[in-house]
Amino acid sequence: MTDDTPSRTAATAHAEGMVVRREVLSDAHVDRAQARTTAFTEPFQDLITRYAWGEIWTRPGLDRRMRSAITLTALIARDHWDEFAMHVRAARRNGLTVEEIQEVLLQAAVYLGVPSANHAFAVAEQELARFEQPEGETPIESDTDTDHHDAHDSGRARGPEAGDR
Repeated sequence: MTDDTPSRTAATAHAEGMVVRREVLSDAHVDRAQARTTAFTEPFQDLITRYAWGEIWTRPGLDRRMRSAITLTALIARDHWDEFAMHVRAARRNGLTVEEIQEVLLQAAVYLGVPSANHAFAVAEQELARFEQPEGETPIESDTDTDHHDAHDSGRARGPEAGDR
């Protein structure tokens, strides 16, 4: 079996990933993440930019709206609430309506459980309100802020994903 997919360089994947990352998460979010990058976290920032954003989010098989719906569901399933909050805003930026996000959460209630969906509704409602505010008015908390504990945490475990995506 041969692969007819043209070979992409790491630099190409990184460049394309950075474009998508900025479009999905916002320039302000990515600028904050880059400003906080250290020598220790730089390899992780490079990995997520190349792999998640440059290889997966750039694939032609699904549009960004669908990728956002899937991402929201996956984050609920794993109780990754800081990432979920960030991706609620990203889903709106990708064109999902408030009603579509609501439907994703209702679907999650059936397949992932009411307690997870209940928490997802609380986080989403807060983030949707924040999304409607002009950028810069309310700081968007990063999931790398390990001292930050708010409604997203609510005693739930934080996984090793803590890193500003």
